[in-house]
This record gives sequence, C-alpha cells and structure tokens, in this order.
Amino acid sequence: MNWDDVRMFLAVARTGQFLAAARRLGVNHATLSRRVSALEEDLKTRLLLRRTNGCELTAEGEIFLRAAERMETEMLEAQAQVGRVDSALAGTVRIGAPDGFGVYFLAPRLGQLTARYPELKIQLVPVPRSFSLSQREADIAITIERPEQGRLVSSRLTDYSLGLYASRSYLREAGMPDQVEALKDHRRIGYVEDLIYSPSLNYTGEIMRNWDAGFEISSAIGQTEAVRAGAGIGILHIYIARQYPDLVRILPDIGIRRAYWTIYHESARELARVRTVADFVHQMVREERQIFL
Repeated sequence: MNWDDVRMFLAVARTGQFLAAARRLGVNHATLSRRVSALEEDLKTRLLLRRTNGCELTAEGEIFLRAAERMETEMLEAQAQVGRVDSALAGTVRIGAPDGFGVYFLAPRLGQLTARYPELKIQLVPVPRSFSLSQREADIAITIERPEQGRLVSSRLTDYSLGLYASRSYLREAGMPDQVEALKDHRRIGYVEDLIYSPSLNYTGEIMRNWDAGFEISSAIGQTEAVRAGAGIGILHIYIARQYPDLVRILPDIGIRRAYWTIYHESARELARVRTVADFVHQMVREERQIFL
C-alpha cells in the first residue's frame, strides 16, 4: 500500500470532492482520481461512491478512514522524531481562526513569518466556524473556548473585550442611549442564533435579556461593517472597533470579556513548522496585548 495514495484518499474523504481535494494537494484532478482507484484496487474494495456533485464514503470507506487517520498520526509523529521533514522549516501550516481575529490581527502580521522562512507556506482561514484538528481541517486553530476532550495541545492566547458601539451618523439620527433599558428603543445588530458555532458567542443575554436583533449577521466583520454603516447598535470587539473613528462606544461601563486559545493536535507537538507558527502568534499577541483589553 502506497502512503501517498492513502494521503490522497484522506483529502478526498475530508473535502467530499475530488476537485477540492486536488486543489488542496496541488495535484491534477485525473491523477488524484487514478491514485484513489489504485488504493481501492490494493484493498480490493470500494472506498468512495463517486457522484456528479461530489462523493461519499462507503461503509468500507468509513472503516478505512479511521485506520488512515491513525496512519497519518503515526506518520507525523515518525517524521517529527526523525527530524528530517522540518529541518529547514519548510511545508504548509494552515491556521483556522475566527474572522475578526484572523482578518484584523493575524493577516497583517503573518507575512513577517513567511519573509523569515521562505520555504514555509502559511494558509490562513479566517471564517466564523469551528475547525476539526483530528480531520486536519487546520494545523492550528484559534478558538474562543478551551477544548475539554481530544488529543489536543491548548494554550491561552489572550483575553479580549467587547463593548456596545454605534456609528456617529446613527447616533445623530437616533440619539445616545443612556442606560441599558434604552437599547430597546434602538435598532440592534447581532449573530444569526442558529449559526452560532460556540456557546461563548451567545453573549447578548449578558447585556439585556432579549436582544432581539433586527439585523443578524454570522460574522464579526460583517457586524462591524453594518454598525459603521449606521444600521444600528452592535456588540463589537473593542480591538477592532477602536480602529474606526466613526464608531462610538456606548455605555462604556458595560463590557464582555472572552479569551482566545491556540490549539493543535498532539501528533503535531514536535513538528517544528507548527510549533514555530504557534509560538510566533503568541509572541505577536504578547507584544500587543494592550489592544485586546
């Protein structure tokens, strides 16, 4: 059995599409399909049901996926112990992060690391969702909750604060609320409740019992832009909102505190490229910690 064939099968199984997997691996679609077929021939069983809109695992494919992930973990650990793969700090590290932190903090700073290590490729995925490290959706995840289970290495990155904001144009039109009860008379912006991917994001109840937003956006960046455009009052990340002179902090005595965590799979503990990127993120946050609080 060829390990490269197994690696390609994992990419297809995780993306659900040959085309998406081919892009992720940087190989030709036809080559990928041929290699997976070769794996199926070696195993004398069908692992994937190919359909026009993607593919899905067969029962045998589900069983083999678990075995393949164990093989992947062992391979990563072996590579780290031998020390050959990361000796020149080369390869790809994918970071999954909340959209606000990913866009406003990581994106402007990670270029320093790629300039320092030309053979290192960093993929930043700043989207409002959770990432599966066991399925290798990301090598490092920035989360707002510490995981309570799984073979994961976690470290507290920083606390951060959120507050109530509105645009100057909105306040000229609607007036400045002077107490929490007055918020009921204003347009409010919030998250799409059934798309909240972490309980920690359900913080509107910490300000008022029924936030009942008239405009819901499942993105911290989207909420910030809506508030800037005068759509209403929102609960924004202070380190993002303070960058915009057109935003005004409302009821500054009211605030919410959360924390960011860095997490990576235990099997990547000794991979120099993953450890270097995680250490760099922590260093950048330490140097600018004041902006988060």
